[in-house]
Amino acid sequence: MAEMLDLDAGTVFVGGGGADYAQPQNLLLKYANRHGLIAGATGTGKTVTLQILAESLSKAGVPVFLADIKGDLSGLAKPGNPQGKLHEPFQKRADQIGLTIDYQQFPVTFWDIWGQQGHPVRTTPAEMGPLLLSRLLGLSDVQEGVLNIAFRIADEQGLALADMKDLRAMLTWLGENAAQVALEYGNVSSASIGAIQRALLVLENEGGDKLFGEPALELADLLRQDASGKGMINILAADRLMNAPRLYSTFLLWLLSELFEQLPEVGDPDKPKAAFFFDEAHLLFDDAPKALTDKVEQVARLIRSKGVSVWFISQNPADIPEDILGQLGNRVQHALRAFTAKDQKALRLAAENYRPNPDFDTAEAIIQVGTGEAVTSLLENKGVPGIAQRTLVRPPFSQLGPITAEERQAVMAASAMGLKYDKVVDRESAQEILAKRAEDAAKASAQAGAEGNDADLWNMDRDYKNARRYDPDLQIKPATGTRKASSRSSRSDSIAEVFGKSLARQLGSKSGQALVRGVLGSLFRGK
Repeated sequence: MAEMLDLDAGTVFVGGGGADYAQPQNLLLKYANRHGLIAGATGTGKTVTLQILAESLSKAGVPVFLADIKGDLSGLAKPGNPQGKLHEPFQKRADQIGLTIDYQQFPVTFWDIWGQQGHPVRTTPAEMGPLLLSRLLGLSDVQEGVLNIAFRIADEQGLALADMKDLRAMLTWLGENAAQVALEYGNVSSASIGAIQRALLVLENEGGDKLFGEPALELADLLRQDASGKGMINILAADRLMNAPRLYSTFLLWLLSELFEQLPEVGDPDKPKAAFFFDEAHLLFDDAPKALTDKVEQVARLIRSKGVSVWFISQNPADIPEDILGQLGNRVQHALRAFTAKDQKALRLAAENYRPNPDFDTAEAIIQVGTGEAVTSLLENKGVPGIAQRTLVRPPFSQLGPITAEERQAVMAASAMGLKYDKVVDRESAQEILAKRAEDAAKASAQAGAEGNDADLWNMDRDYKNARRYDPDLQIKPATGTRKASSRSSRSDSIAEVFGKSLARQLGSKSGQALVRGVLGSLFRGK
């Protein structure tokens, strides 16, 4: 039986191929980190293919991360129903391909950027870095340069950018000290600062600020196994996230870069260390600058040596840049529709990427396959692409379709991740440090005015107003008195003096790392 060919032989049983669907189509685990593609029009069975691959990889002990666009994949947490309405068609399919259905649930952890349908998943602005953050905000080249200056100064002076408030405070300080900064880093215009702040406001109104904060997600928590040795299936709730496609794609790019940054080299392992499925993959590349696409292609090529399997799911292979498409050795192509000349061209290109099968025309097969059926090409021994086969994809063992809200909450309540991530931690970081310094300056000016020395009251008022910018609840009152004609006290401190002695204390923090961390990893360090 096909089930006997599954993990015992180091393979994942995908389905039955050949004229009678009796020829097992297996994904070899040792080549599963060569990346893969699942493509096909809406309603052709991509979700089921994703689900059965996640099940088999989890059963093999491989942790899985996937984005759940429609909410259907939550059914992985519950066994399929042998009395359900889908059992009969599934059993018929199983009989055709020689499979014994073993209904079972799989270990699942739910995640959600908004913390509603899963545990909150967060990162910090410092970890994401200015390049991906600029893409998220839709900044121009000039505005991206200003954001880089803000990150550079915060990094050099040990100001942790842990959340959105920290980034806003840093930009406010940068605008107030633009003249000083310009001498060392280049001009910073108030218009650019204002544009970045407006973009941050739009992001906050969309709820995107929930992505930034602490505790930040630790990748080790995505790479776990349960007590029985099954790989944890991490499901990101992405139905709401799809309404903010730039946020969705930026988060996935950040996750990919962090994997490349943190995981050690392992060469060619017997099975992947982790598998990541990126649904609606075209969003990763839409409107992306070529420099960013090039880096994604480099990471996709190099992350294989870290033992990570990356699967792109899209309606059409043409949605994936050609350089990245060339990295995808394992392919499951569901039906494509060719109604226009453009569609027909895309169909021919898709067929040309398969090793021909003398028994049928690949392009015709891609049009003709029905729901739950696909044209597959899976890497064989020595990494050779397999001959294209019409394959009937096996039925899932877990529930097809979503679980109830109550069942989801029960899974979340039983997860240890809730204790670690559900509560926000707001430690002392850039916003608090800058507010304290501005407050201290305001107090010093107020004290000097009260003592009647030569301090300029204009400076006192300015210090007070600056302090209120960082902390609107500040209760200090500006000094009152007569403005004196003496020379204005010097405000020409260097940047290092402005930030003071917190450098040594802050540099040891996680968010005080080099700025390039999170910006597609070591590639930006020229490694």
